[in-house]
Amino acid sequence: MILGSDLEPAFKLPAGGRQNTKVNMASQNKHSDVLNNNKPALREEQAVQLIESLYGLKVSNIKALPSYDDQNFYIKSCCKDPSGCCEYVMKITNSEDSRYGELLEAQTCVMVFLCNNGVPAQKPVCTINGQNLSLETIDYGSTIEEQAVRLLTYLPGTPLAKIVATPEMLFDVGKMAANIDKMLAENFQHPNKTCFERGQFIWNLSNTPLLQKYVHAVKEEELQNIIEGVITQYETFVLPNLSCFRKCINHGDLNDHNILVEKTSSPGSIQEQYKVSGILDFSDMSYGYYIFELAITIMYMMIESNDPLHAGGYVLAGFESVIPLTAEEKDALFFLVNCRFSQSLVMARYSVLLCPENEEYLMITAKTGWKHLKTLHNMGKEAVEKIWFETADSYVANH
Repeated sequence: MILGSDLEPAFKLPAGGRQNTKVNMASQNKHSDVLNNNKPALREEQAVQLIESLYGLKVSNIKALPSYDDQNFYIKSCCKDPSGCCEYVMKITNSEDSRYGELLEAQTCVMVFLCNNGVPAQKPVCTINGQNLSLETIDYGSTIEEQAVRLLTYLPGTPLAKIVATPEMLFDVGKMAANIDKMLAENFQHPNKTCFERGQFIWNLSNTPLLQKYVHAVKEEELQNIIEGVITQYETFVLPNLSCFRKCINHGDLNDHNILVEKTSSPGSIQEQYKVSGILDFSDMSYGYYIFELAITIMYMMIESNDPLHAGGYVLAGFESVIPLTAEEKDALFFLVNCRFSQSLVMARYSVLLCPENEEYLMITAKTGWKHLKTLHNMGKEAVEKIWFETADSYVANH
């Protein structure tokens, strides 16, 4: 296992060529509490033209992939070497995020670092000029935008959302979440590492109080009251104890669409078994705390689970097999899971107001999320924690 990073900064723009050098490299606190409304909208023929000119590849197949505020394409190329990689994901970053090249470069180097340390993340593909990221001026007709373009290796596998996750699978997800944060905290070194201090980044759990500005998008009085209560609980019971939590860099978005799995069980097995085969989307990385990553992961694993409360216990067991929680971290877990539910649900409602055409993708979490948040609210901290921690203890005792 290779630890540490001797990677040179990857965002080195040449003086000439297609790369555009007009990029703001100064800001450390990218992402205010305002959502981007400048999502890329390349036509497929534009994407093909970019791929072929930037990477020298001949595209044989292209299709759009879902994304929150960027644009993704699946790319297949005509591969001369049968053993070579012929499948890729092209990622076009929205104009606002594209202004922060140092952060994008650091995120890309994290992917390389994790790959080198056994985590199945995507790797960047270099342009014909040797860069792993290119800032392109894209003409949309009505507007001209500067947007970062990256080509990443395609990871085969099935999104975790498509299977019924077993306790073993949920344990492995919790363990993977802890391992990623631990590796980054202890061994990732990079000159732009401070870019992960992202100020008022709306998806960092530290910024739960910022939801106050968006709660108006939730029209139901009952749901508004629950969100207000979650914000108050954060300010009362979590915020005063932040200094007690252990700091690290969080992936920040280990949802069941960003985790790929592959089958490990033999044909005809009574129960299908899977293992994690891919971790996607590092665009929400920021400095946070170990307990943040656990809370975020538990929340997302609850969404599609047939047994959501016990699912949290299995994830907890996996996480603590790598990073045992302190008493202060344990005490904050319930509140922080509620915070992540609230962030996801409120911002989905708000985003639909901005981008109604993207409602189906934006509201994925909301299908069951409100039900789960209401369950947590109605049961209360003590009852939910009892299930989580007893489930975790029972799992460990029997494995």
